[in-house]
Parts: sequence; C-alpha cells; structure tokens
Amino acid sequence: MTDVTGPTAAAPESSRAPAPHRTRLRPLAGLTGKNAVREVLAGVTLLAIAIPLNIGYAQIAGLPATAGLYSLVVPAVFYALTVSSRQLVASPDAAAAALVASSLGGLAVAGHQDYITLALAQALICGVLFLLCSFFKLGFLANFLSKPILVGFVGGLALDILVSQVAKMLGVKIDSGGEFVEKVGGLVTGLPGLNVWSLLISIGSLIVLLVGRRIAAAVPWALIVLIVATVVVVLTGAVKAGVDVLGKVQAGPPTLTWPVIEWTQWLALIPSAIALTVVTMGEGLLVSRSYGEKRNYPTRPDRDLFAFGVANLGAGISGGFTVGSSTSRTAAMDQAGSRTQLPSLVTALGTLLLLLFGTALLEDIPSPAIGTIVAVAVVPLLGIPDFVRLWRLDRFEFAIGAACFLGALFIGPIAGIVIAFVLAVINVTRRAANPPIDTLAADGDPEHSLLEAAPAGAPTVPGVVVVRLAAPLFFANSTSFEKAVERAVRDTGATHVVLDMEAVTDVDVTGAESWETVHAFLTAHGADLALSRVRPGIRERLQHLELLDGVHFFDTNREAIMALQSHPEGSGHGRP
Repeated sequence: MTDVTGPTAAAPESSRAPAPHRTRLRPLAGLTGKNAVREVLAGVTLLAIAIPLNIGYAQIAGLPATAGLYSLVVPAVFYALTVSSRQLVASPDAAAAALVASSLGGLAVAGHQDYITLALAQALICGVLFLLCSFFKLGFLANFLSKPILVGFVGGLALDILVSQVAKMLGVKIDSGGEFVEKVGGLVTGLPGLNVWSLLISIGSLIVLLVGRRIAAAVPWALIVLIVATVVVVLTGAVKAGVDVLGKVQAGPPTLTWPVIEWTQWLALIPSAIALTVVTMGEGLLVSRSYGEKRNYPTRPDRDLFAFGVANLGAGISGGFTVGSSTSRTAAMDQAGSRTQLPSLVTALGTLLLLLFGTALLEDIPSPAIGTIVAVAVVPLLGIPDFVRLWRLDRFEFAIGAACFLGALFIGPIAGIVIAFVLAVINVTRRAANPPIDTLAADGDPEHSLLEAAPAGAPTVPGVVVVRLAAPLFFANSTSFEKAVERAVRDTGATHVVLDMEAVTDVDVTGAESWETVHAFLTAHGADLALSRVRPGIRERLQHLELLDGVHFFDTNREAIMALQSHPEGSGHGRP
C-alpha cells in the first residue's frame, strides 16, 4: 500500500546487498554512536509527517483520531524491533484506511463503538495472516501483484478517497462510507451549499503545501498547515461560520484491549483482512528489498512478514487499526539520511507524549486542512504517469491496470483484489502459452554454440532438426509444443528430432501427454526422438512420467548432430 507525502528516495549507494545469511540481523541494526543524532532528528521529521496524516487516515477509515495516533505507538515499536529492513516505515496509510472503511461500512456504523471493535478484530486477523505467511514462507505470493495490478488497485482506492477529501475541503457533507457513485452524487448536489470559510482554508493550505514543498522539501509543511489553520480558526471564530473541526480527542496512552464480537463477525472480516494482507505484502516486501539493495544491507522477507504480523497484533490490542507499509514516509526517511528503525521509535515516543499532554491542541484542527493534506498525499496514488507509461509500453498490461482501477472503484476493494489475482493468472498463462520454440541452425564451426534460430522451414542439418523449448513444458504451452514439433518435421522432412532441454525446468502431466502425442507422431512419420542438454533432475522427472522409451541423450546439440548425421535412417545413437 502506498501514500505519498515525502521526497523521493536518494540515488543508490550500492546495487547489491550482501547475502542475508552472512549477516546476523539484530534490532535497530545499523545504529551507531556516530549516526544516533541524525537518526533522532529523522524521527522528529517522521513524527511531523505522521501525526497529521494518521489523523486524516483514521477519519477516512471511519475511526476516531486516536485510532490513527495509537497506531503510531505500540505497532510501531513492535515492528521496529522485529523487522529486517532498516528503513521501511510501517503505519496505516490511505489504501489501508479505504479498505477498512469499505469493508466495515456494511457491518456497523462508522464511528460507533461496534465499528471500532470490528476494526480492532480486523487488525488482529491481519496479524495472524501475516504470521502464517511468515511461518509457511508465502512471501512469493506477493509476486502475483505486478505493477499494473498495484497501480490500478491503489489508484481506484485513491480516487474514492479523493472525492471524500474534496468534499471536506469544500465543507460539503456527504456519506463518506457510501459507494463511489453516491459520494460523487452527494458532492455535486452539495456544491451550492459549500462553506466559503472552508474553501478559503483549503486554498491557503493547498498553496502552502505545494509551494512549500518546492522551496524546502525537508520542512514538515503538513504540520505547519495544521498549526496555522488551527490558529486561524481559533482567532476568527470560524467554527461559528460552519467550519468543521476535529473535536475533542481522547487523552491518555493506548490501553490493552480485546475485541469481543460474535464468531460470525470474525468470519465476515476474513476476506477484507486477506485483501489488506495481500496488498501490504506485495508492496511492503518490494519496497523493503529495493531499499536493502540500494543501501547495501540484508533483508529477509519472512522476517518482514513476521514484523507486519506483530505490528498488526499490536494495533488490534492497543486501539489502532490495520498497519501497512508507507512508501512515501520510507522515502522521506531515506532522504533525511536515516538508515535504521530508530525514527519509528522516536515517533512512537513523541506520539505518546502528545496523547498524554497535548490532545487539547488537536481539538480545533479544521477538517478542511486535514482534507487538503490527505488529498495532496493521495493524488500521486492515482498513478496517472504510470498508466500513461503502461499505455505506451504494453496495452494488455494497461488493460489489467485499468480493470483493477475500475474494479476497486465501482465493485469494491475486496472484489478488486479477486479481479487482480484472476488477471494476474490470465496474464501469466497468456505469456506462458506461447513461449519461444525455435528450430536451431548450425554454422559448421565446431567452436560455436548451437543456439541461433534457423530460418522458417529449414532443418538444422539435412535429416536432423534441433528444437529448443525455452520454458517448462506444462498445460499452458503443451499445445504450442505439439504444433511446433509437428510443423518442424513436416516442413523439413527430418528423420531425427533433437529436443534442446536446457531451458525445460519441469514437465507436468498435461505436458507429458503432449510429449507422448509428439512421440507417436514422430513414430508414424519414421522419425526418432533424442534429447540434449538435459538439466539435472529433469531426466528423473521424465523417467517417473514414463517418457523415455526409445529416447537417447546427448550432452550437447553439436554432439547430437554429429551422431545422428551418421545414421540418416533413424535409430540415432546416444546414451540411452
């Protein structure tokens, strides 16, 4: 999951990280006496970024501001002390908040105690799912969330969030828990009644955020906007003019709790928890790995999943809500020079102090200012540049992203995740169904490797055709394999077919049936079958599938050609 508030990451210091097993990963790895001050200052910057955003994200999720603040305390500490990444920042973000709101809206009324209880239970389920993924080493599932899927899914959620924030900026009342079409309709019909004071606050906040970021990106402009806007509201009495404010925020530290709900409600929360887990896993592991490679330190995906697990358990027992990964805050910390998890601990301490002594300062924060801060954060998540690039590079990938965008927007995020996985499988299968299958050419030079493709219809050498399948042989490409071999024999009239097996890493049952079909075809046309460059382990697999009757083996393609050219009538010789 993504939110965008900070500057982009700095240039890489190293392109490769050392092998993980060579370095023992300890809590707060990388922290030394020399960088401690820098890390503490980075933590202050993170605190200034996180507080206004988490208040806004809690509102998006339909939860009190304290839920966003509590998520910066216990979950952040648990995560920082267990994760392998030295830089990835874990926190509720825009996509997580939208998923929480959309999944809980049909089960309880936003803001009600039952709704808050369900949010805690959802975080606990996410924690358990992350721990299970870590235990069973399921991080590979994140590979199914390709960039088009993530761009489309997060973009759809971002547009849904943006409509709610624009309404807040204009002082227009809409049902923030409603469907996208309902929100847009409420915004349009409510425009005649917009609040002028809210609009002015939003315009001023927007100018400060956009211009300030260009002047000095390292300055916490979001915090400055909140402070100035709050002072303006207090001095002008804008509340009396209809400007909505945050209101009373519960004081005190997080307390241990446990959600008490019916078992049917626990079951109802599982699909949304799976969606939250999958999206966080996909982006979190990717960002963790990329920064590890940039900054030359080891990361361990399974340990990172464990850290997400304990962080979400911490959120569920301390009044927070589901914790994901924040790409922008990670980038901001990288830009600030942070290379450890100490900033997250500093933020936890600062938030705790705010909860103990400073909640009264939050009561008069104007909602239009919060809406502007969140809107500026989520606009980049729409992924417009990414969609333009996908359209230019690959129209099918663009269609996948667009389908996920529309699915998340109009059908719902849970259905959007299902669509994303279905499209991922279709995309993988589509690409795997048509792998390169070449007839190889020989140039007569024994020093050259026999790897170049021959012209269509040409044998490798008279009477012999070498066919290379550049993929595992399985159900998706078995028909293509059959047709390619049959066409090669018909076009060349070869009596010997050599399968170059160097790229064949596996054969499934459907592929075995195609193999038998090909073998029967060759026998019917007076040709035989030989294999070259067979990978270790594949011969045993072929033997298990009973596919080696009458098949000979050669170490290289050239050895096969030399042996088979001397036996033009079939029955080629090689190692049986």
